[in-house]
Amino acid sequence: MTSFGKLLLTVIIVALLGGAVFLLNRKTPQIEPISITPNITQPEALGNKDDLIFFLIASGSNVSGKIDANGILKGGYFFEGNLPISILDANKNVLRITNGTATADWMTIEPVPFKTNLDFTNLPPGPAYIQIHNDNPSGLPANDKFILIPVVIN
Repeated sequence: MTSFGKLLLTVIIVALLGGAVFLLNRKTPQIEPISITPNITQPEALGNKDDLIFFLIASGSNVSGKIDANGILKGGYFFEGNLPISILDANKNVLRITNGTATADWMTIEPVPFKTNLDFTNLPPGPAYIQIHNDNPSGLPANDKFILIPVVIN
């Protein structure tokens, strides 16, 4: 082996040893797990809230304009496939009345999907509720069921 080859081999070995020492002495940063806890609690739906399986607008949502929404309710809210839905102010006074329509068989005790169009335009801003009410053709208070979903109108 030539003297240049020996020198080159020595330089490579020293470089490899230096790199190994550098890598072994390097400290690995410790990553601590973090926990994110929201500091804002979402208001809870009221009334027969367990009958609501899904609704596109979550409790505490900011709403404005016109919204096409859908949801799923346990059976027993519809009559002829219709479902009364109202927008109420913070004092539960009616601001606007609309309806929902079943998108599947409504004559069942099974969950029923529905759709609705909600219009929040020109309504006073602030806390409000979306009220989903059963269509109660008997008019008997004992047969009334409703769900109140708190929202904030922008």
